[in-house]
Amino acid sequence: MKSQRLSAILEVVEHEAVRSQEQLRQHLAGRGFVVTQATLSRDIKELGLLKRSSDGAYQPASIEEAPQTTALGALAKALTEYLISIEPVQQLIVLRTGAGQAQLLGLAIDRLRMPEVVGTLAGDDTILIIARDARTALMVVTRLKELAR
Repeated sequence: MKSQRLSAILEVVEHEAVRSQEQLRQHLAGRGFVVTQATLSRDIKELGLLKRSSDGAYQPASIEEAPQTTALGALAKALTEYLISIEPVQQLIVLRTGAGQAQLLGLAIDRLRMPEVVGTLAGDDTILIIARDARTALMVVTRLKELAR
């Protein structure tokens, strides 16, 4: 339920100019998520949402703004909570998560800014990581598995 709520929050702030927690709470209620202000505040912090200076609307923190130590801790936590399986296929890596969890884990991977990773694609329950080559993909798999422990 939490991962679905977090995904819904990301979806709302990416498509709507939400300027307050109350507005966000109302959007979530319209999607079937009834949350308290305290829960919403924790979710905003966990997702690393920031307010844009231009209009005061919430937005996900940009990849460049995430400090490496914070990003590493967030990725380890996300892997522990969401990762079901990981499988290398040549220079590609396929990660499976529970329903609605792939975007959250994909965001955590992107925020770490691994130089071995060319890019990521996240769907509902699957993430595709593109590494520079097959050898590098195996290194990324090893690193992700270590972080998931």
